[in-house]
Order: sequence, then C-alpha cells, then structure tokens
Amino acid sequence: MITIIGGSGFIGTRLCKRLEHDGVDFTIVDKVTSKTFGDKTAVADVRDYNGLVKACDGDVIINLAAEHRDDVSPKSLYDEVNVDGARRVCEVAEQKGIHKIIFTSSVAVYGFAPLGTDESGEINYFNDYGRTKYEAELIYKAWQEKDPTNRTLVIVRPTVVFGEQNRGNVYNLLRQIASGKFMMIGDGTNRKSMAYVENIAAFLEYSLKFENGVHIYNYIDKPDFDMNTLVAKVNKALGKDEKIGFRMPFVVGYSIGKVFDLVAAITGKKLTVSSIRVKKFCSDSMFDTSVAKSGFVPPVKLEDGLASTIKYEFVDKNEGELFYSE
Repeated sequence: MITIIGGSGFIGTRLCKRLEHDGVDFTIVDKVTSKTFGDKTAVADVRDYNGLVKACDGDVIINLAAEHRDDVSPKSLYDEVNVDGARRVCEVAEQKGIHKIIFTSSVAVYGFAPLGTDESGEINYFNDYGRTKYEAELIYKAWQEKDPTNRTLVIVRPTVVFGEQNRGNVYNLLRQIASGKFMMIGDGTNRKSMAYVENIAAFLEYSLKFENGVHIYNYIDKPDFDMNTLVAKVNKALGKDEKIGFRMPFVVGYSIGKVFDLVAAITGKKLTVSSIRVKKFCSDSMFDTSVAKSGFVPPVKLEDGLASTIKYEFVDKNEGELFYSE
C-alpha cells in the first residue's frame, strides 16, 4: 500500500491513474477530496499529525503536498506546510514503521542557477519556496540517517511541470500564444527546462523500486528549448505562423511588472503579471539530470507532450477537472 500525500493535485492525480492502471494499491491523503479517486481519499492536512497517523497506511509515503505559488499569503504558510509538514510526515513514518519516503522537492533550491546545473549544484535559493523545499529535504535526510540500512529516501527535484488540465505558468504562456496576444519579452534566447506531467508521474512510480539509501534526482525532459523555439513550436502546433512578432525589451517589461506589484500591494489582489514572473520568464532555467543513470526511460517525448497539451486545451478545447499551480 502506498500513501500519497497531496495526491488530489495535478501530479498526484496523474500518478494515481498510472498506479491504478498498473494494479498498485494506494491511498490519497489530502486536505481536499480527489475528484477522480474520491473513494480512495482520506481528508487530512499535512500539518496535522493526528490526522496523518489515522490516514497513512502501507509501507511507502509519497509526499506531493506543498505551498508553491509566488504570491502565497501569509508567508508563514511556506514554513508551515513545506517544513513543518515534512516534520509531521517523518514523525508519522517513525510511528508507523514506514521505511520509504518519496519527496517532491524542486529545482527552485538552486535559485537562478548556472546553465546545466545538475544534482551536485550549489544550493542558492532566492525565495521562500526554494528555501523551505530545501529545509524539508534536510528533515527527510535526518530521518533516513537514523536507520540508513533500512530506510529509503527519494528526493525528486522537478523543473516546471506542464500538461493537460493544468493552469500554471506554462498554460498561461500557451494561452497567450493561442489567443494571438503573446508578446516576447527580451531576445528569446534564454533556455527553459520543462517536464511533462505523465513523465514525472512515471518516474515517481519507477522510484518505488529504489533500495535503501538516499537518491536525489532533478527531473527534466530533454531537450531544453529556448523561448524562440518553444513559441515557434507552439505556433506550429496551432497552425499559426511560426514567426515571432513584436518584442518588448526586458527593462520595459520588468518596469511594467513593478507597476503591477504596486497595484497588487494596494488592492490586495493576486495579479497574473508581476516583476518576479517577468524575471523568471526572461531568465535561463536549464538544468541537467542523472535520471537516465537510474535506467528510467520517459514514456513520452517532450515535444509530443507539448503537442498533446496544446491539442487537448486549444484545439479540442476539452473540459474537465482543472489544477491550479505556478
């Protein structure tokens, strides 16, 4: 039996579909009931020790629960959910005699990292999300070190994850391109690592077979597209002209983001434009990974995952459960 904390979300739902297909028994523990696997959901908060103890069964915990948006309020939620939540998970594992934990961290622990940063890269987070994800990693490592010959810890650091039904940053970019309202900020030569949701779910399932020890992997689907190439591929999939039109200089776009920051601070509203999002858009975020050394082969090519997402969302315009993330 596998307990998936945060399993009602985007990655968790796709993972559960794979596990169900493969005949693997699982339980979801989440603060909201899964719309897809309601009969397999126990409602509990990752911060609630008593709730987790009652809900967690089996011999493996996969923790997908996190506070991750740029505009989380209050800021204390990052520490409460990501750090204190990790402590509660480890306490429950101790109580239940569970010897394997799989934790989804993030490449955000590296911050604005040098191109090609792999798992040995310097930890250099720049925001509370990256900080609290790394602090959670340290808590899990301490748990594993208490019984290293019997305990297995898998830490997966995904890059930005996209796919059908997700309403995160990649979807917002695709929507802008599809609507014809997209405007490139900067020269578009910055490269972005991405991960298709089916592939990250497949890797989490694959990691169930890892033996005792600590296993840390970045998760990235290759190749890494620069923004010019990515936009051209999206336009092509939509049957549009691949040429990119007007480009806004970075300094102008960043200044506009600062104006939106001020408006958000005054009104208390969460806006889709901000200076940090402009900075993220124009920055390189290209990582390397040693996943291939584990023997894992992604079931879907990155370009095929992108095409599938575009077809589902903007060509066929399917309706279904939606998942909101960065």
